[in-house]
Amino acid sequence: MNYYEEIKQKLIDNEIYEKVKDYSKERNRVITYFETGKLLYEAGKEYGKNNIKYYSEKLMMEVGKKYNIRTLYRMRKFYEVFSNEKLTPLVSKLTWSHYIQLVSLNDVNKIIYYINVSVNQNLSKNELIERIKNKEYERLPLTTKNKIITKEESKIDDLIKNPILIKGNNKYEEISEKVLQKLMLEDIPSFLNELGEGFAFIKNEYKIKLGSTYNYIDILLFNYIYNAFVVVELKVTELRKEYIGQIEVYMNYVDKNIKKINQNKTIGIIICKKDNKYVIEYCSDDRIISREYKLV
Repeated sequence: MNYYEEIKQKLIDNEIYEKVKDYSKERNRVITYFETGKLLYEAGKEYGKNNIKYYSEKLMMEVGKKYNIRTLYRMRKFYEVFSNEKLTPLVSKLTWSHYIQLVSLNDVNKIIYYINVSVNQNLSKNELIERIKNKEYERLPLTTKNKIITKEESKIDDLIKNPILIKGNNKYEEISEKVLQKLMLEDIPSFLNELGEGFAFIKNEYKIKLGSTYNYIDILLFNYIYNAFVVVELKVTELRKEYIGQIEVYMNYVDKNIKKINQNKTIGIIICKKDNKYVIEYCSDDRIISREYKLV
């Protein structure tokens, strides 16, 4: 088999395709690079890995300068990673620039997670890089990672990171609940992304009346995927049992006075300096979620 001629023809066909059918050229490019990577991998097994240097020199002269050694190595690596039976069906979901960021990840389930997030949230290459840099997958609960493996349907708390990253570590000498809230509001999209998918901001310091006194919900959100209001309470200490009672009152208020009949029961998220697994373990209301925060 003449591996070089087949590789050359695939890349020439792709160059022609890019000029003629612009609407689908990216999908064609990714598939072409995957198939080329397979040929490079098979040729390497037969002739040795140094054949890439030889192929690159000829391709740069005969097809285009962009087919340098680095690019061919990336194609082969792309095939080596995505020839996994779990990943092959996902080969044409993203752009080539996305896949370049993913092939260096060593965990198949991590790659699946970032592909799904990129597709569902239309992440650009730079946004994907930021998510990987912030170790988003590593901050998911273990139960969520297991659901990715078993392909179980996720719940609202599955994609809430732990810890939640909040930007602005060097802005204030002392962090109070008001300061913490201010930092979150300065970059609402980033904060909502930390919580997962489907969250929309309603209001901070949301005023409610309990008897003759007014209280204020730190942040009120709505999740349109799970069709439920979300009460967020901020604490700069370790999680305490009295925080459970406080947020439960606010959740019940929203259920009774704000929630519509066709909406699901309100969810509560306590974001605190330090979690306390014993407090949350003995909380009888499974709608309440606790997460730590980390300033970055």
